[in-house]
Amino acid sequence: MALYREGDFGEPVRDIQRRLALLGFPTHSDPEGQFGSATTDAVKAFQISRSLSEDGLVGRETWRIMVDAGFRLGDRLLYHKLPMLHGDDVASLQRDLNALGFDAGDVDGIFGAATLRALLDFQENRGMATDGIAGPAVVAELALLVRATQKLGRHIIRERAWLRSLPTTVAGQRLFIDPFCRDEHEARLAWETAVAAASELRHLGAQALLSRSADTHPAERSRARHANHLAVDVIVSFSLPGTDIPGVYFFCSTMSRSEAGQALAEAVACALGVEALGRTTPILRETRAPTIVVTMPHLDSDLGTGVAQAIETWLSARPPQEPDTAR
Repeated sequence: MALYREGDFGEPVRDIQRRLALLGFPTHSDPEGQFGSATTDAVKAFQISRSLSEDGLVGRETWRIMVDAGFRLGDRLLYHKLPMLHGDDVASLQRDLNALGFDAGDVDGIFGAATLRALLDFQENRGMATDGIAGPAVVAELALLVRATQKLGRHIIRERAWLRSLPTTVAGQRLFIDPFCRDEHEARLAWETAVAAASELRHLGAQALLSRSADTHPAERSRARHANHLAVDVIVSFSLPGTDIPGVYFFCSTMSRSEAGQALAEAVACALGVEALGRTTPILRETRAPTIVVTMPHLDSDLGTGVAQAIETWLSARPPQEPDTAR
């Protein structure tokens, strides 16, 4: 997809403005089809509301989230297919299934295999046709049952269990170390940082796996899939800020957040003297293990070593956890 910014014009800009208005971010002072300051402000407000980088640009990720935000549960039939359906309606389905005890996995807004299994289990449990399609009958039944229960979602319970079961050292843990590579400059600096982090983690007894080699530049979604395939315990990415602000990022959306990722991000951010911030990006949204992205203007080996040591310090300093009695 093309990148749209202030000064652009045409039918694609008109479509962007229409979608923004429907989502509550009007661009009235800009003529239709002209990307002016009002459209830029609306895009930034939308990005803030969706935990995206606030740059006022409509690129692939902002556009995808904008389209997803336009779907409400019940607007369309939801089912498993390739490419997979995604949107806010899928996230609502996952959230409701999880709240009722049917494990749809993380609330990532992607209708994958875990969501299909949870939907089939729900349909069977409620004596409905087990066709794996979330249509009007499923939506109505979910609404009826969700109103009657205030249970925690299965994804929240799973993350709290992960926090309770953490060891007091990284020794024996499998960590996926991910150097970003959106351009040659970032790829080189992030690689140096990631190698230093991996080396320190191995020195501490962990198994550190790099997401790429020095001379390859796989897409962020490809690296997320690779991490899931390896079934690692923790994912640590390194990136330059670009248009964003320095910090340590964890997954957070309008419907869900990673408690485990936030806890780890806060510990590392404290050690680095920056903030822990919620974001919605592919590596944070599409990975199953707790994930953080360390985003700093200066990437080097000292930073990589420091992050590894901060993770070890956090684990060793954690107090004994009480059993979670929430139901």
